[in-house]
Amino acid sequence: MEHQENEAIQQEVVEVRPEVLECDVVRFQNNKEKWVAFVGLLNGEPYEIFTGLMDDDEGIMIPKSVSQGRIIKAVNPNGTRRYDFQFQNKRGYKITVEGLNEKFNQEYWNYAKLISGMLRYRMSIENVVKLVSSLSLEGDVINTWKSGVVRALKKYIPGNEEEVEN
Repeated sequence: MEHQENEAIQQEVVEVRPEVLECDVVRFQNNKEKWVAFVGLLNGEPYEIFTGLMDDDEGIMIPKSVSQGRIIKAVNPNGTRRYDFQFQNKRGYKITVEGLNEKFNQEYWNYAKLISGMLRYRMSIENVVKLVSSLSLEGDVINTWKSGVVRALKKYIPGNEEEVEN
């Protein structure tokens, strides 16, 4: 019975994104470059993903100890939407990194939107990983990104023990 309940939860499609989602922060390194993935979770399952290079110049300065937080959908005064990452520091203060959607390369953002759509409509994590792995992309950097996304999502496959740096 419990297995059937879990399947029902996994198959539930929530089209309207909640204002706040819990989030895992997954760090990975490829070709000496430091990358980060913010994986928004709904009922403990991946629902969306934001990814890109860790870049202090662009404001992605997150302590290494931070492995969880929240992704908050906010509306700018002009009506456009943005997604902010919020976490608690060691002293308990909330720190917010505004505009995740503007901090990463536009190409990665577009691919991440596509992957998030697959997650949102509850394609199985195994199939999302297979699909992303099979993408034929040109260029070392985009392939490095693809490898990182695969590594970030594999941790959500039940029974997968692959280590990812957090």
